[in-house]
Amino acid sequence: MDAPATTSADNGTSGGGSGWFTPHTQPTTSQGSEPEPTEGNRLAAMRPVGRPGAGGEAKSGVQQDTTPPAAPEAVSAAPEAVPAAPEAIAPEIPRQPAASTPPRPTEARVPGQRSAPAGQASPDAVLVRRTMAEVGPVADKVTSYFYALLFVRHPDLRSLFPAAMDTQRDRLLKALLTAAEHIDNTEVLVAYLQNLGRGHRKYGTRPEHYPAVGECLIGALSKYASAVWDAETEAAWVRTYTTISQVMIDAAAADELRAPAWWYAEVVAHDLRTPDVAVVTVRPDQPYPFLAGQYTSLETPWWPRIWRHYSFASAPRSDGLLSFHVKAVPAGWVSNALVHRARPGDILRLGPPAGSMTVDHTTDSGLLCLGGGTGIAPIKALVEDVAEHGERRPVEVFYGARSDHDLYDIDTMLRLQQSHPWLEVRPVVDRHGMLQLPDAIREFGPWYEYDAYVSGPPGMIRTGVDALRDIGVPSDRIRHDALEELVTAGS
Repeated sequence: MDAPATTSADNGTSGGGSGWFTPHTQPTTSQGSEPEPTEGNRLAAMRPVGRPGAGGEAKSGVQQDTTPPAAPEAVSAAPEAVPAAPEAIAPEIPRQPAASTPPRPTEARVPGQRSAPAGQASPDAVLVRRTMAEVGPVADKVTSYFYALLFVRHPDLRSLFPAAMDTQRDRLLKALLTAAEHIDNTEVLVAYLQNLGRGHRKYGTRPEHYPAVGECLIGALSKYASAVWDAETEAAWVRTYTTISQVMIDAAAADELRAPAWWYAEVVAHDLRTPDVAVVTVRPDQPYPFLAGQYTSLETPWWPRIWRHYSFASAPRSDGLLSFHVKAVPAGWVSNALVHRARPGDILRLGPPAGSMTVDHTTDSGLLCLGGGTGIAPIKALVEDVAEHGERRPVEVFYGARSDHDLYDIDTMLRLQQSHPWLEVRPVVDRHGMLQLPDAIREFGPWYEYDAYVSGPPGMIRTGVDALRDIGVPSDRIRHDALEELVTAGS
């Protein structure tokens, strides 16, 4: 298994209002391969509300893939060069959508949601969370049963998923459950689901796929939450899934009008910095809009339908080139391919940009940046972004590593420091896993007027966030892309 990504580790829904689930005939299977009947077997696919461009033929100028589409990406996909959240921290929803994505409607509303008094959980949220508490101890069984139902009842969907399901297994279900848990928080839920819906376009996901997923989700939950499952709970989940899927479908349809589902990118440079760290530079086949501090998903030709997340290692460049810092980790399919196999001329595929760890240029607050391992990549991009905006706000960078050897980009950071008097770079070498980082942060400062950015392995994220809170930095000023998708390491 790979390490979490900021050491650059790698790893790989629709309907209008409530009531779109209708009774259906149980699919027949041979040789008793159908999982045992459950309450969820009564539920049929939810028919998606039609949206212009959603799931239909690609619009003019939108690329089409000749390879089978990949599995819908769930938020537990492991990052390669993106800050990962500590396992002990609950999955987070982005505080704000990426600025490079289309703005949300001014009054975004979650459809099919039962309202609740201000400050109180809605009835649906109470039932959804009760279900999740019940299935939590048996999450692995729920996941296995969910995919068993999906592939037996809808074998045509199997081709959407990678051949090896070990790294895919938990992602889709975790994405749905994470969204369901935040059903009462309309602002963050909509932003989260819109990003997820746009990202799923690269897999070939279409509106008609969502009902099958919803049907099997209900089936798995009803089986393993039988102690608390009743008609009211089922209805709450139908409304919740309707909400989730419709927001994703609408976002994908809107995105189809403005951007391709993916970009082809040619490798133009491959710089092996250490035996297991490479800086890979690519040229997209068409303009690629992103913001410094964001990340993308990347697929190699050697592992079709396996996507991994990497942060951009620079601010947007005039020549349009994109760079990524990649660390090869044991059994890391994509990371090893990029570090040891990729060469100039190879063609990769990029998904859309995502992430909210970006600079707010409407303020003059200082930036306190903590970057560990290849997590220095987005930090470097943030420094370049501040410089390009001509700002003179102070930027303090703590560059953490386990050894001097792992400070593979220190020369670049020191050159930036020489060019910009407002920038201070402080290497922190800690052979015990960044345990000295909190002390290093406390030694300098104070940091009350700074916005903090944390990018690194899970352990560094944990100690870094704790240290920042301990010294008085408010939580809403600590930024890191700590989605569930950036937590789990894969292959």
